[in-house]
Amino acid sequence: VQLQAFGGGLVQAGGSLRLSCAVSGRSFSSYFMGWFRQVQGKEREYVAAINWSGGSTYYADSVKGRFTISRDNAKNTAYLQMNSLKPEDTAVYYCAADLSVITPWGGARYWGKGTLVTVSS
Repeated sequence: VQLQAFGGGLVQAGGSLRLSCAVSGRSFSSYFMGWFRQVQGKEREYVAAINWSGGSTYYADSVKGRFTISRDNAKNTAYLQMNSLKPEDTAVYYCAADLSVITPWGGARYWGKGTLVTVSS
């Protein structure tokens, strides 16, 4: 399976961005999807995850109420809508997939290349 994340960029604090993650290979609906982020020199941080049908979503406390994860199984794509962005949201964002549940401590089996999000103050 291959994952391709895109949609990052430069945005002012308070602004919005939507990240997309296109998945190719095995049936997209087989995968639990997640988003993680990493700041250079720091550990990777769990951001959000969504189950196979899209019926359940999970968020880190730091983004709850501001970010929304979703998926379109017909388009083999997962999304991360990011609103009310803060400078501390600046990071490289990675999408991830796994046949099993993605948890904050367990990571994921498949990873895409990251996309940089920069939030200016």
